[in-house]
Amino acid sequence: MGSVAGQRETEDQQARGVRTVKRVTLRDVAQAAGVSHQTVSRAINGKGEIDPGTQQRVLDVARQLRYRPSRFGRGLVRPDVVSVGLIVPDVVNPFFPEFVAGVIAAADARDWQVLVASTENDRSRELALVRSLGQQVDALVGYITHADAQLEPYAGNVPLVLVDRGLDSSNHALVHIDTAAGIRAGMQHLVAAGHRRIGMIDCECLSAPMVRRRTFLEVVGEHALPVDEDWIVMAEQSPAGGAAAFEALHAGRPDLTAVVAFNDLVAIGALRAARRLGVRVPDDCALVGYDGLSVVDLVDPPLTTLHLDKRRLGELAIHQVDRLLAGELPPPIVLTPSLTVRGTT
Repeated sequence: MGSVAGQRETEDQQARGVRTVKRVTLRDVAQAAGVSHQTVSRAINGKGEIDPGTQQRVLDVARQLRYRPSRFGRGLVRPDVVSVGLIVPDVVNPFFPEFVAGVIAAADARDWQVLVASTENDRSRELALVRSLGQQVDALVGYITHADAQLEPYAGNVPLVLVDRGLDSSNHALVHIDTAAGIRAGMQHLVAAGHRRIGMIDCECLSAPMVRRRTFLEVVGEHALPVDEDWIVMAEQSPAGGAAAFEALHAGRPDLTAVVAFNDLVAIGALRAARRLGVRVPDDCALVGYDGLSVVDLVDPPLTTLHLDKRRLGELAIHQVDRLLAGELPPPIVLTPSLTVRGTT
């Protein structure tokens, strides 16, 4: 009866389009390397007692076959179900719940499971999370800022999709956010509207370092606009941070007629500060946000923003996982923000 039930379950999965992944076993590695399974176990677990050359050969074969220790052996009871680990910087920031929802929806459509972890905006937690979560899942998706050379010893053989880390990885699948194109679209919109004195509220964060500032300055230079160091103010990634940054900008450059903000949360804070200071938006100073959070429709006036489809971002990450599990290293996927003009410009 058990075999009949198993056959029916397999047929049901096939009927639903469910994808199963054949797990490479320790004995598969042993056969490919031409050694005993005990030798493979010792090599992978670093037990010594074997020739270093043999150990390296075994590790190379294990890597080529994408062998990873069984989750079933660690007590996880569904070794037949694909599980994906998801690492994000901050589960409180309203950008990431939409992204996580996209990942979960795309995984659910494949009958996969998702485990979510946060670095809490602490870069030093990234590698430890990659190692610990990677030992529990079949693939990882993550906002990871460490370069490949730093990442490899922690990632091991787990298939990995990097989100918004640029295009500088040749070993992992990528979903890239074209931040430069977004900032350029926002700046071109302001320039076309006649603005000549444009400031920027930027933020120290793990994502797209220096891309925003560099693109801002490039567009300023292309249009021969005036600019000075105090026209770019750094802010904490919050409405309070945006408010403080706008106050600093206005105190130093009250003649600015437009501001581009790091994200919508910061822009909302800037909008509140402008109201307190008696600065009319957009009459006295236009304002552009970034991310396209749903909350921007609730502020007055509604915020002009560079909208990024965050659910789609999550879906694309799972698409890349699917390709990796099929044995491919897919080309990068690029997602570009689109300008949504509302009441602040």
